[in-house]
Amino acid sequence: MEQMFRSLCEALFSELNKDELLTLSFGGESSQFIRFNNAGVRQTGLVDDSTIELKFIANDRTCTGSFTVSGNNDTDIVRGQAEISRMRTESNEIPKDPFLVMPSNTGSSHEVQTADGLAFDKAVDALLPAMQGVDFVGIWANGRMFRGNANSLGQRHWFETESFCLDYSLVTPNHQMVKGTFAGTDWDQGDYENYLASSKSKLKLLERKPVKVSTGEYRTWFEPAAVSDFLGMFSWNGISEASLQQGCSGFGRMRHDDTRLSPSFSIAEDFSSGLVPKFNSNGEISPDVLPLIQDGELKNTLVSSRTAAEYGAKTNYAEGDEYLRSPRMDPGHLSQDDVLSSLDKGLYLSNIHYLNWSDNPGGRITGLTRYACFWVENGEIQAPIKTMRFDDTFYRFFGNELEAVGSSTELIPEVQTYGGRNMGGTVCPGILASSFALTL
Repeated sequence: MEQMFRSLCEALFSELNKDELLTLSFGGESSQFIRFNNAGVRQTGLVDDSTIELKFIANDRTCTGSFTVSGNNDTDIVRGQAEISRMRTESNEIPKDPFLVMPSNTGSSHEVQTADGLAFDKAVDALLPAMQGVDFVGIWANGRMFRGNANSLGQRHWFETESFCLDYSLVTPNHQMVKGTFAGTDWDQGDYENYLASSKSKLKLLERKPVKVSTGEYRTWFEPAAVSDFLGMFSWNGISEASLQQGCSGFGRMRHDDTRLSPSFSIAEDFSSGLVPKFNSNGEISPDVLPLIQDGELKNTLVSSRTAAEYGAKTNYAEGDEYLRSPRMDPGHLSQDDVLSSLDKGLYLSNIHYLNWSDNPGGRITGLTRYACFWVENGEIQAPIKTMRFDDTFYRFFGNELEAVGSSTELIPEVQTYGGRNMGGTVCPGILASSFALTL
């Protein structure tokens, strides 16, 4: 795929006239997908797919386009030529771009991450045995993913990595569910079987009669999957500098009032995992590690070059939409073996769902408990809880009510496959909050 991208770059850059600039971004994959239903294979297949996105600059104007790569070089060149012709016409008809981000050549990069993954022809035999005995529904995605970026000034970036992800639910006869996502780079059969065994143990607990929990505030343990969902909200009118400048960010209190979260809470953009490229769609290279919140204090926001041009800020080469690409939250000191005894009495939330801002400036998030969520007393799980709505602010559960942070982290992968497999994920621990508000 790299050679295919290079050939297209050479051909399409040669189409440019004087004073025209072009940036090409490539995304592709060679993946295996397997769908499971009732612990059996329902559908399987291999996918080789790639797309080219174009950013054309001329006359102080920016135009964009894209096309699916066919793999036939002549066909793809014709498609690219047609897009350039269309954008060249468009650049004479649209208004000037007031915050134009010009491409540059600050050096090229080449990064290929290898892994001892699970071979395509061994996947079914490795996965199926541990699923037996339960109603298992899920999707397996495995293989290599590719990203490239090049511009007509000579800058070239290439990144490829290999990973797997099994996103699944275990279902009881009365339609209670345990959600799980086992993901990584190097395959370990024992880790997989232990992970699935843990989900099966939760499934047995779901056979108990659910209890109705009253509205109110409760001590709560959030597993890493739930914490990851909260951190995902930071990408939506959160840690973005543009959102802060426009007054629609939940981090306004941290920026303007020096409000701080718990000293136990730290999160950074960390590209050292090698799960995502450091370059963005402009071909700009982000720092290896960018501290965002350190010991509860806001240190940096995500600043794209366009936001920097608009508001006079200093860019740290965030993607244009200023979302988290490779977030890592620091672990703490609470061992998984001590979680239930430390919780003592309260809620054990494996997953949360349907999140939304209920008060964006106040950092208040609403959502639902979902899947394997339990009531705990005397340090023991008593029963699953019926679905409840919560409404609370991260200034509490990541702030003054944050009692402890788990000592181990987990990769919660991006599982979306619409239009292609998404790269990366969130690395985070679980947390124990001394108070969390259920409202309905």
